[in-house]
Amino acid sequence: MNEITKPGLLGLPAESRPREKLLARGPEALSDAELLALLLRTGIQGKHVLLLAQELLDTFGGVGGLLHAAPAALARIKGLGPAKRAELMAVMALARRALQHGLREQPLFNSPVAVREYLQLQMGGRAHEVFAVLFLDSQNRLIALEELFRGTLNQTSVYPREVVLRALHHHAAAVVLAHNHPSGEARPSRADETLTQTLKAALALVDVRVLDHFVVTRTEACSMAEMGLV
Repeated sequence: MNEITKPGLLGLPAESRPREKLLARGPEALSDAELLALLLRTGIQGKHVLLLAQELLDTFGGVGGLLHAAPAALARIKGLGPAKRAELMAVMALARRALQHGLREQPLFNSPVAVREYLQLQMGGRAHEVFAVLFLDSQNRLIALEELFRGTLNQTSVYPREVVLRALHHHAAAVVLAHNHPSGEARPSRADETLTQTLKAALALVDVRVLDHFVVTRTEACSMAEMGLV
């Protein structure tokens, strides 16, 4: 069965086809599976593209998990050839760049929703813990985001000296700290609070302010500043 005749969207009634729904009613009218099916275009023998799309979402824990999936994990999925994998990675990159561009153009906290969306897109779907720093200029605009540490994070595995050096490298006036909780629990732990205060003290020595520390999951980004912990 070739690419054209594989179970795809043309087999559906016109009113049920994701492309027609998208054009007639807008993207809000489509489910995650329908939007993903538009990217995939075709399923595999015995599996309609909408079913393939839903199985992918279920396997990777939703859109965020799928778009953060490692290339090797995607390559193990039957029906995801190189072209489909490349399209998924391209969509993810475009989404990140669009959000990043907005954060570079205006003070970060002029759009707190965009900050949360950017961090969730960047980190929320990771299967392991990642510690990142958003380096900001004197106007609180984004200079860069760097992932500095991976693995189980605590006060001994995140090195304040490295964070300070990177802040100096970027000539940052302020930073926003962020790390993810793969468990899905967004509330910061006592260790997170201790780490925040340690980094805040270290960065204060070089006149760099810590504005916030976000704990990121697939579904939310919890601000420690809003909780009075920064």
